[in-house]
Amino acid sequence: MKNIIGIDKKKADDLIIKLNDLLANYQLFYQNLRGLHWNIKGKEFFELHLKFEELYNDAIIKVDEIAERILTLEGEPFHTFSDYLKITQIKEEKSIINGTKGVEVVVKNFSTLIRKERIILSLASNADDEGTVSLMSDYISQTEKTLWMLNSYLR
Repeated sequence: MKNIIGIDKKKADDLIIKLNDLLANYQLFYQNLRGLHWNIKGKEFFELHLKFEELYNDAIIKVDEIAERILTLEGEPFHTFSDYLKITQIKEEKSIINGTKGVEVVVKNFSTLIRKERIILSLASNADDEGTVSLMSDYISQTEKTLWMLNSYLR
């Protein structure tokens, strides 16, 4: 049986589970970035304050896109922090003021997200779900470049 966009319902349900997991992780990532943006201190303040803002603005767009993809697949996106906290691998970060530590947290969080995106990409490809494949491909490309830049910053 297929859903309204022609994806096998069982495969779509599997994707919805993984996309909700990605959504939860992006929500925690977003909140971590907000905290880093607000609390960063030191000689790298101006540079990192702007970078964290750029990253959280991008993350909130992705949160919306992921939720809308879940809806397109005929699922219900999680929308409470209690749901997010039950499944997220990204943990809340608190009171980080050091720039290097903040960038390390972002790298760790991005590494978690990209692993999840690759799994979803594979599942979506096997389900002939070009919409999700396209979304994950774009995210992976962007994340790879950002990880390269952040790693260069840390060296």
